[in-house]
Amino acid sequence: MTAIEFENISKQYRLGLVSTGTLSHDLNRFWQTKVLRREDPYLKVGEVNDRAHKGASEYVWALKDINFKVEQGDVVGIIGRNGAGKSTLLKLLSRVTAPTTGTIRARGRIASLLEVGTGFHPEMTGRENIYMNGAIMGMSRAEITRKLDEIVDFSGCERYLDTPVKRYSSGMTVRLGFAIAAHLEPEILVVDEVLAVGDAEFQKKAIGKMQDVSRGEGRTVLFVSHNMAAVRTLCKRGIVLKNGTFAFDGDVENAISLYLEGVRTGVFAHTLVNDDFRVGGHNNKHRFDYLEVTMLNDPENMATEEPLKLRLKIKHNDWNQKSFQVGIFIANQSGQRVACCYTDPVTAPPNKEIFEALVSVPHHNLAKGFYTVDLKLSEFNYINYGTEYDQIAKVLAFEVNYVDEAHTKPFGNWIPKYGNSCMRDVSVKIVE
Repeated sequence: MTAIEFENISKQYRLGLVSTGTLSHDLNRFWQTKVLRREDPYLKVGEVNDRAHKGASEYVWALKDINFKVEQGDVVGIIGRNGAGKSTLLKLLSRVTAPTTGTIRARGRIASLLEVGTGFHPEMTGRENIYMNGAIMGMSRAEITRKLDEIVDFSGCERYLDTPVKRYSSGMTVRLGFAIAAHLEPEILVVDEVLAVGDAEFQKKAIGKMQDVSRGEGRTVLFVSHNMAAVRTLCKRGIVLKNGTFAFDGDVENAISLYLEGVRTGVFAHTLVNDDFRVGGHNNKHRFDYLEVTMLNDPENMATEEPLKLRLKIKHNDWNQKSFQVGIFIANQSGQRVACCYTDPVTAPPNKEIFEALVSVPHHNLAKGFYTVDLKLSEFNYINYGTEYDQIAKVLAFEVNYVDEAHTKPFGNWIPKYGNSCMRDVSVKIVE
């Protein structure tokens, strides 16, 4: 039985303005479509939604001519780069917004988790929001009460159940939101990336619950994520969107391969750090900041037994903090962290605002493949161990071509936050 059907779905937006932006455009659209019964004149002028390039038209197609069906009980992963149209697709299905053209058919109740705090009233308590969400989905108070203990137990937020949601952290909000969406017996569960806000333990629970919902209860799941490991674990079918259009619909492994080929832009061994690389934006209170990072190896031709060597240019912002640690995190092509380390404490050179440090990782244990590097600067002391300063993501990318028979296969997954290869014997030397 078909649970969801998208038929010739398109969604058009005008850049920078609400509606068509001018009274003349609104009147022209009304006259042409409602009075003269002609085609909307603004449907002819839209351009493909390529966010990286400036176009000639002020109208863009967030989605264009989307057609697909989802059978009951299917778990479908929807993947693509930022701006590809994934969230727009789910918002259309959830009736947050209406399509410009086309028809969407869905059988049964839809529970959506599109962003942190979806469907929550911040002034209401967690308990009150559970009942409100259930009522919106058409459930009786008795039905919600029967599910209440199960929802609270899954969310792990029992202590804060009678506290207004506005006082919840983003992680707690996502926990409760997912618990409500998954346990109030929807026929269709729609989840958009928000699970990334939760910790590793909750992500594992959430994926397990979605598997139970689909396989055990025969419900339909649409799952948007940039975590290819989660998509691979949960889904059998994958849909790839590119610039608002269909790029692929089929086996999830083939979908992931196509997506990864599209996002992989090649190796690079040098980055001038700006706020685009910083996790969570820039914090002016950082005691240390990265200015520049360089990989001293050949990024196209590394071997497993070859030490990983980095040159880091660092700015010292707070003279009261004398030492720091460098954190190195390495992720594979699927975005899984496979290796990590923190250096021993390093004393910053006195009276030097900008300095350089050489980092050597002699035993990285990486198998053949493509990798990206995240870096952190942390404070070291036994009271505030692990206080993080500057955090930069995907600042280097390189390839390992193995020659060591022990590393012919990539490592399996371990702790998602850290990886399963603890890099050893890391050294740091301040450049004089």
